[in-house]
Amino acid sequence: MRILQLCNKPPYPPIDGGAKAMHNITRGLLEAGHSVKVLCISTAKHPLKVAAIPESFREATGIEGVFVDTGLNIVDAFTDLVTADNYNISRFFSPDMDIRLIQLLSQEQFDIIHLESLFVTPYIPTLRRYSKAPIVLRSHNLEHVIQERIAQGERNFLKKPYRKFLARQLKRYEQDVLKQVNGVAAITAADASQLGQHGCTTPIAVIPFGVWPEEYASTPPAGPPIFFHLGSMDWRPNEEGIRWLLRNVWPAVVRKHPGTQLHLAGNRMPKDMIRAKLPGTTVTGRVADADRYIAKRHVMLVPLFSAGGMRVKIIEGMAMGKCIISTSIGAEGVHFKTGRNILIADTAAEFIAQIDHVLANPHLAAEIGQRSMELIRTEHNNTNIIKDLLAFYARLLGK
Repeated sequence: MRILQLCNKPPYPPIDGGAKAMHNITRGLLEAGHSVKVLCISTAKHPLKVAAIPESFREATGIEGVFVDTGLNIVDAFTDLVTADNYNISRFFSPDMDIRLIQLLSQEQFDIIHLESLFVTPYIPTLRRYSKAPIVLRSHNLEHVIQERIAQGERNFLKKPYRKFLARQLKRYEQDVLKQVNGVAAITAADASQLGQHGCTTPIAVIPFGVWPEEYASTPPAGPPIFFHLGSMDWRPNEEGIRWLLRNVWPAVVRKHPGTQLHLAGNRMPKDMIRAKLPGTTVTGRVADADRYIAKRHVMLVPLFSAGGMRVKIIEGMAMGKCIISTSIGAEGVHFKTGRNILIADTAAEFIAQIDHVLANPHLAAEIGQRSMELIRTEHNNTNIIKDLLAFYARLLGK
């Protein structure tokens, strides 16, 4: 099968959740014996650095990027507000990318066109004009759900109605796009269910984020539990959650358990967090090796309140045998059993209680971590997930 994978940012290097989700699809399809052409949007924030990509991956995918200026433009944003277009999406459209797609589709034929995220859907009209291949939307998140949750948590009374408007606007766009594609590969069953509730009649398959479990084997670290969070801090839900944790949870934990450690790391860590030097905290920016960072610590905290889709870092942490303390929203998409393979906390009091529980029971984190590894081996093995994706492709092709 010949597949065109259109990405809203480079899938390589796979250093954040979105890039990893895209890269693992690419790698899985290649390992299954299929042909994948990768065309991605390259931006100032996420540039494609071809020279840094292994030659084997470059040759296998013919990966190329087209630069698109996705930076905020006040005039364009205001124009889209007036015209009811969605600026979050429209800023990813570029005539240069459109031209490159026309050239590519005029030269090559594909069996499937695989769109990574809602942000590349502005190119659907061009794809339809120049290709007869079924189009599959890989839905990483329900973007309007994220915006709705952000709006609910917005404290600024001037911003709140504007965020609600953006959420409604984005919801209308998502619903319209669903009618334009041939299939949707939702990353969680919850997302798939919500799409169905919104009247989506387009075929939907649940294709979760997958890993190769054997690549995540690690030796449990010694010593008392170190609590940690690792995530890109230029993604609003992460910053929102960590600021909440530092304000409402961690001071109480340190008062009750002096000497307990919380480590925070991630790309674009706010400078005020690094300078704050709060008791019991160690705050850094981007780490060179995310897997090594996770492996050397014990308990992952995931205080997310406005996210959607599936948290890649939770899957990777579980694959390494880490105990996870997460909100229900943060753990969406994982078939967990709280108290068995994850600990759920949705309020400050619950977070404090779960941390108390871990500190009072020295073996608890390791036991939960072991059971979380078993869950990942069963439900998030990428080899099996790719088989499901290929079966979905075949169904759309009528095979």
